[in-house]
Amino acid sequence: MRLQDVPAAGVTIKSLALDRELAHHIQIRLRDLGILDPPIDGDFGPVSKLALREFAKLVKLKVEDLITREAAQALIDANAGTLLPLDIGTDFASRIVKYMRLKDYWFGRMPGYLNIVYVEGMSEDGTLNDDKPNVWNDLRIVIEIKGKKPTLAGVWQATTEPGRKAVLKPVNLKGAARIAFGQYKAWRVGMHKAGTSSAHEALVQVDTVTVHRDLNKDFKRTDDKTDVGSGFGINQHRGFNMPVGDIGMASAGCLVGRTNKGHEEFMKLVKTDVRFKEASQGYKFISTVIAGDDLNHHIV
Repeated sequence: MRLQDVPAAGVTIKSLALDRELAHHIQIRLRDLGILDPPIDGDFGPVSKLALREFAKLVKLKVEDLITREAAQALIDANAGTLLPLDIGTDFASRIVKYMRLKDYWFGRMPGYLNIVYVEGMSEDGTLNDDKPNVWNDLRIVIEIKGKKPTLAGVWQATTEPGRKAVLKPVNLKGAARIAFGQYKAWRVGMHKAGTSSAHEALVQVDTVTVHRDLNKDFKRTDDKTDVGSGFGINQHRGFNMPVGDIGMASAGCLVGRTNKGHEEFMKLVKTDVRFKEASQGYKFISTVIAGDDLNHHIV
C-alpha cells in the first residue's frame, strides 16, 4: 500500500513489517525531512523505527512498527523547513550545510544526529590552504543541529589523501587510492588493523565508496581512473601523531585524523549519535567528503 492510500482507505493501523511498499514510502518521507539517512531500501529496521519514533514525537503522535491514519497524514503533510527549521548564518558550520544542500547531499536535522564531513585543503579556522601533498592540511568535522543552528561539535586536523610513500610505492597496482568527493554510507564502528600491535577503534569501511587511482603518481585526482568497491579498507582512523608536514605511512588513502587524542575524541563523539546509541551498534555511518576550494567558490 502507498502512504497516501492509508488515510484515504480508512485504514486505522498498518503493520510495516508486512507491507514493504508502505515502509518504502515512509522511509522516503523521513529521508526528505532529514530524520532518516539514505539509501531507501524498504527494510524497516531499527534505525527506520527510531526515525519514525522521532517524527512521532515532533508531531505529538504515538507510533511504533505501526502507522495510524493520523500518522500517515502527518507524514504526507510534513515539511522539513517547518518541522525542523534551520537558522543558517555565515559561520563555518552553516557554510558547510549550505554547500551540502547545494550539492543535494543528505544531512541529519534531528538533535543527536551527527554529520561527519571531511573538507580537503582547508585549515581549522575555515580558510583555504595550499593543499600540498603529504601534509595534514584537511579537516575532519562533526556537525550537529542544535537549537536550529548548525554547530561544530568537533574539528580536527586530518588528511583525505594518501601520503607520499603510499603514492610512490602503492600496494595496489592500479595506483594509490584517493577518495572521490561525495557522500557515502559506508562505515561501522570496528577495529583498524585488527590483530596487530597498532590496532585501534575506528570507523571501518563496510560498504561501497569510489576512489581515484593515482597511477601516474602526480598526487592529483585529475584524469585518474575511478575504482568502486567495498573492500578497499578506506577506514576513518588515527594518524599516530605524525608531524603536520609529513603524513608518512599513516594514510594510504584512508580518512585519517592526525593525532591519537583527536581521534579518540572523534570516536567517543560519534558513538553518542542516537542512531548508534539507541537503534543499533551496527549502525552504518554516513560521511561526506568535499573540496575546500569548491566550498569557497560556491558559499561565501
